[in-house]
Amino acid sequence: MTLRVAIVGGGPAGIYAADQLVKSDVDVSIDILERLPAPFGLVRYGVAPDHPRIKEIIKALQRVLLHPEVRLLGNVDLGDDIKLEELREFYDAVVIATGARSDRALEIPGEDLQGSYGAADFVSWYDSHPDAPTTWPLEAEHVAVLGAGNVALDVARVLAKTGDEMLTTDIPAHVYEGLKAKRATDVHVFARRGPAYAKFSPLELRELAHSPNVDVVVHPEGFEVDDASMAHIGRNKQAKMVLDTLANWVGREPTGKPHRIHLHFLEQPVEIVGDDGSVRTLRTERTRLVGDDSVEGTGLITDWDVQAVYRAVGYRSSSVVGLPFDERAAVVPNDGGRVLDLDGERVPGTFVTGWIKRGPIGLIGHTKSDAAETVAHLLAETTETATSREPAAVDAFLLERGVDVADLEHWLKLDQHEIGLGETAGRIRVKVATRLEMLDAGR
Repeated sequence: MTLRVAIVGGGPAGIYAADQLVKSDVDVSIDILERLPAPFGLVRYGVAPDHPRIKEIIKALQRVLLHPEVRLLGNVDLGDDIKLEELREFYDAVVIATGARSDRALEIPGEDLQGSYGAADFVSWYDSHPDAPTTWPLEAEHVAVLGAGNVALDVARVLAKTGDEMLTTDIPAHVYEGLKAKRATDVHVFARRGPAYAKFSPLELRELAHSPNVDVVVHPEGFEVDDASMAHIGRNKQAKMVLDTLANWVGREPTGKPHRIHLHFLEQPVEIVGDDGSVRTLRTERTRLVGDDSVEGTGLITDWDVQAVYRAVGYRSSSVVGLPFDERAAVVPNDGGRVLDLDGERVPGTFVTGWIKRGPIGLIGHTKSDAAETVAHLLAETTETATSREPAAVDAFLLERGVDVADLEHWLKLDQHEIGLGETAGRIRVKVATRLEMLDAGR
């Protein structure tokens, strides 16, 4: 028997699941259904353009797509183009790997004011996601970024650097024009905990200081380290490296560069204050370390004069049509990747992997181990249930629905088209931004 498996989601989680299946001792036939005309998910649409090294992972992911047991069916949307129950006609098992690309709510007053943005939406814009708008409001001179992770650093860095600095990357013309016209001079990054608990990677943090146009200012107020902090960095090598870098910068005077990134620790956002419906002030409360890796409020309130706020406090998965969803945890209920209904009973032949399984935490290594766990359960439990087992049956179904499927050949043509645009501009690549242009280029 050849096991027929559909994987919904063409990002790292879905592709790693395909890789695990291909490497198993079971004969498999795998279709990866991806909503966009291009694969690779947040590796393509969530990594900042000026971090091309991270995108090297695309080469490894693409090797999986080249396996003869794997087909890419791009531009196919679960729920609109094909329903979950319809997939069961063609596949013995369905693996949901749709990830997370929405913003987690901060849940403070003023979050919905004009000028208050989710970081994920901004990332989608500067990464040229086909569902993102082609313009972005960048009139604010003083900007707040809320969060202490790499996404917060990416947003702060993109806001602070000049458009011309970003022109060496893969951004298309509309993103360059937007960044070139932005007015931000000061970008303030706020973390509610102390510097020992910042979730920046050491490399990303050090890169903040590489721009010839940006000074990095680490404010001494709130730069506190207690015994619990020291114990934390003793257990976490990366946290120690981050703290060492920050300690070298703390209190350092700006050198006169035209843009500044300010890092503030032990400041907890409590309200975004508006005027005529637009952001005018960020209100924070000073926190203090309490000796158990957590913080508490002190009641000391500070108002910051900003005209825009970017919330980088985490991604959030969205519900999947036809599956139960835990709104609080923002995951599909599961046991080791085996989907459970609202009564805790197994949903036969249905699995999850990646962020939709465990929440938007962890790095690529966690995604690989997620896939291994899910695929082990799939192989142990799945039997032959599909009634239309030939790949051509799926193709005919989607054709009848009028779906313009973007397969692997389409992606390879689009890939070469973007590389060709880059060569013309003296860059590695220039992204094609709209869905229609992506589909046309792939033809």
